[in-house]
Amino acid sequence: MTENVILVDSYDNETGIMPKMEAHIKGLLHRAFSVFIFNSEGELLLQQRALDKYHSGGKWTNTCCSHPRLGEQTIDAANRRLMEEMGMECDLQYGFNFIYKADMLNGIAEHEFDHVFFGLSNDIPKPEPKEVANYKYISMEDLEKDIETNPSHYTEWLKTCFNKVMKSYLQIF
Repeated sequence: MTENVILVDSYDNETGIMPKMEAHIKGLLHRAFSVFIFNSEGELLLQQRALDKYHSGGKWTNTCCSHPRLGEQTIDAANRRLMEEMGMECDLQYGFNFIYKADMLNGIAEHEFDHVFFGLSNDIPKPEPKEVANYKYISMEDLEKDIETNPSHYTEWLKTCFNKVMKSYLQIF
């Protein structure tokens, strides 16, 4: 079954649908989301993407991310993928959105209107091995230093939105 993404304009208005890989090859703007789960110690739950993902395999990123399906509310998609990728449920709160475009390997580009959600949980993840190679909790300060020292270890979208996430984090904790 072909997985589609929702094409959008710069205001997140739907403009059509397209198979996910075609949208990534053409670098077309589409709707996405990123979930950031913190524990009560203020540490962020990171996942290491499975090594065989079609892009950014093996890179560390936020707790989970993906694309909503046609007709699916973005918050519902975020909850669905949090369970599918990390085996977790969490009360998610909308934080902000941003647009980014990044060229990836294999001739594809990520061009996303990304909705960011935050949650607080001390649950232990049960990651899906097809999606997640590993996970860890890290303080935002340590993550900031490691992104500066080892930027190639992290996904483009995490690096792009990190400063906004940090501002939101400082308001939460």
